Amino acid sequence: MLALLRDEKLTLLAIVATIAAYALEGTLLDAGRSSALITAGVLIGAIVCASMRVAHHAEVLAEKVGDPYGTMILTLSAVLVEVVILAILMSHEPSPTLVRDTIYAAVMLDLNGILGLAALLGGFKHGEQPYNDDSARTYSVMILTAMGISMVVPEFIPSEKWHLYSIFTIGAMLVLYGVFLRMQVGAHSYFFSYSYPEKKVRKGGAAEHPAGGSRSLSIAMLCVGVVVIGALAEVMSKALSTGLEGSGAPPVIAAILVAAISASPEILTALRAALANRMQSVVNIALGASLSTVILTVPVMEAMALYTGQPFEMAMTPVQTVMVLITLIVAAINLNDGETNAIEGMTHFVLFATFIMLSLLGL
Repeated sequence: MLALLRDEKLTLLAIVATIAAYALEGTLLDAGRSSALITAGVLIGAIVCASMRVAHHAEVLAEKVGDPYGTMILTLSAVLVEVVILAILMSHEPSPTLVRDTIYAAVMLDLNGILGLAALLGGFKHGEQPYNDDSARTYSVMILTAMGISMVVPEFIPSEKWHLYSIFTIGAMLVLYGVFLRMQVGAHSYFFSYSYPEKKVRKGGAAEHPAGGSRSLSIAMLCVGVVVIGALAEVMSKALSTGLEGSGAPPVIAAILVAAISASPEILTALRAALANRMQSVVNIALGASLSTVILTVPVMEAMALYTGQPFEMAMTPVQTVMVLITLIVAAINLNDGETNAIEGMTHFVLFATFIMLSLLGL
């Protein structure tokens, strides 16, 4: 029991933060904007702590079942965290663009931030890093298709027909994911794996992340973590809204925070994999997370819009569309030869810096 408590200290910290937040919610939110912002920052830190443990237990399950199932579990756990936080934020302060901006921010963070930084650091340490280029091509074309259907075409849909197109979008995303899932875990599972030399496996493979703990414990703690994240997000959304009200901060800031919180465990996992010369894991995490964010978050949030009768603004702005197209073109060129290097990583990381700059400018 003591060992379990020691291992789960981050979860315990998040639980303590949850209890304190609910007990002091009124006092903290009524103390002014600065207090609300500090409260939001502390709660975001607690959410990240809980997210780290969710990712850890997802990683334990992933190592037990192996790739490609393992990567699927990792990405799905991140998407679950994102959907929970999004749903709670939307329930408190509905924003027609929050879902769109969050998905856009998540794609920029995954494809340019995670992949770019991982390829940059891994390239400096190992030079060219190999991976299975079939996976990169498959992910890229799926991301382009999913974002085109759900976030570009809606610009041309008449407002009075949004119900019909939302229903179509939900069906299209589920069909796309169903076929992709069957391919990923079925006859084409070899698209998403790479056979490393034995010495590299020993240096950076399973020995580096031993799959400790039982499956049942990991599943239970994963569920506890998601519940704690939901409870923390409930108060965090109120504190963030109070703190940012009248501050002039760009509306996209909330979306970036949601994307960053859900991706924080993936960032560490991807960087560890890159430094261990396991670029296939980085590709699976970065591109898989982007695809899962679009293809799973969209139908859930569209279903919520249909249920409430309040449509979301899903069509990307011209600036967002251009950034996504540039990112996918750069990814298609960089990830076409089965090896990454520091130059390729730098191109993606510069695109990520551009995304941050445009966000700060309110674009």
